[in-house]
Amino acid sequence: MTKIAVTGANSSVGQNLLNQLKSSADMHVAAGVRNEKAVATLPASDSIKPHIISYDNTASLESAMADADCVIHLAGILIESKQSNYASANVAATAAVVEAAQKSGIKHLIFISVVGASTESSNAYFRSKGNAEKLIADSGIAASILRTPILLGPGAAGANAIAGMAGAGQCKVLGGGYYAMRPLDIDDLSAAIIKLVKNPPTAVDIHELVGPQSMPYRDIISKTAELMGKTVAVGSVPVVVAKIAAAISSTLKGGGMSPTVIDVITQDEVVETNADAAIGITLTSLEDTLKKIINAGK
Repeated sequence: MTKIAVTGANSSVGQNLLNQLKSSADMHVAAGVRNEKAVATLPASDSIKPHIISYDNTASLESAMADADCVIHLAGILIESKQSNYASANVAATAAVVEAAQKSGIKHLIFISVVGASTESSNAYFRSKGNAEKLIADSGIAASILRTPILLGPGAAGANAIAGMAGAGQCKVLGGGYYAMRPLDIDDLSAAIIKLVKNPPTAVDIHELVGPQSMPYRDIISKTAELMGKTVAVGSVPVVVAKIAAAISSTLKGGGMSPTVIDVITQDEVVETNADAAIGITLTSLEDTLKKIINAGK
């Protein structure tokens, strides 16, 4: 029996992963969430035990990790708010997880990062994920770091946005949507995580795992409309104008869409080597992923 502790278990990735594991006879999951409301969203299964955790309370993390073989750290943010920023949600939370894992004798850490993560990045989000990666890599625990692109699948925020725009008949996107994306099916990410749990490394491995097809964002929207039997006119919101508006809005609100987030959204998703073969999974085609999203919305 393998015991896994998962942070951010109520996130879209966490929910997908737990649904894939809920019928597993050889894995038990400690599902870490922040409050009772989140507990209610978790799949019901004898193999899943909810834990209320706080990244300010190492004891709560250690309780969730008790007797665990592997910790999967999913928690993190792209959009800051008054209550949560990159330093707290992406870096400090990871530091707390690492400390608890060290105290708990965890043998394997799995960290979900992002394509573009780097401690040297000029982008605050990418830099925070790079700093989190460094905390994982320097922990002294064998680790698998998975850098991922936009995730698509039923219920994922990115998928909901694409389906909404495709079905509307017309939409406007940042810069006309000419930036290249490599969307990864969320089911494939869960499959990769499970493979890594079953085949832990002896040191620190960094994997860049993206979808099998690169396509401009505007073409993904158009392809989704086509699969719906519709057409869509994709217009443009000038990136400079959007950044100015986002800078003002995020400053006044203390969070939300910001120039940093816009830079993340409009960056081409490019990797040197896709990790699907190394991990041992078969990727879902983009068209099949889009069909799943459409069918889930019917």
